[in-house]
Amino acid sequence: MSSRYSNEDARDSVGEFETVMQLAGVASGMSVADIGAGEGYYTVRLSPLVGRQGRVLAQDIVPATRDELARRVSRERLDNVAVKLGEPNDPKLPDVSFDRIFLIHMYHEIARPSEFLWHIRTALKKDGSLIVVDADRTTDRHGTPPRLLLCEFSAVGYELARFERLPDSDSYFAQFIAKGARPEPSAIPICPA
Repeated sequence: MSSRYSNEDARDSVGEFETVMQLAGVASGMSVADIGAGEGYYTVRLSPLVGRQGRVLAQDIVPATRDELARRVSRERLDNVAVKLGEPNDPKLPDVSFDRIFLIHMYHEIARPSEFLWHIRTALKKDGSLIVVDADRTTDRHGTPPRLLLCEFSAVGYELARFERLPDSDSYFAQFIAKGARPEPSAIPICPA
């Protein structure tokens, strides 16, 4: 993540959360997942947005980070938020549970994207979608070129529903839906970097 997003005030100043929520169509009562939640920037803002009837699952793979986020959720009394530990290539999400799954400024960190996307696919509800916000840079520069993103998602049976450049940044918003059969892991092609 660039230094531009190193603290919550800086992220708020560019209005990223509001823009992403509007593009993603998040509404009261939805069930959403914040994967790679980190310190909880999106998690704590999603909680009031989905409301008392909605649910937020915040997931991270670093136990200390997950524990700190759980303390923050408790301290801020976010009763509709659950915090969970995942694995690097499997977020361990329950099947058919989410209207939106968010991968915010973290997709480029995934070591085996096809495995990760294969596991996460079953967690989407019928009309659910997977949202990626990442920088349009090479992965070694903490980003994901859109061409690579589209290839990796397509290889696991996702279809691009919406793509927008985010204002005042080098980041983009990409929304995917699951289409067709979920391929066998051995049949997933490798995308050139």
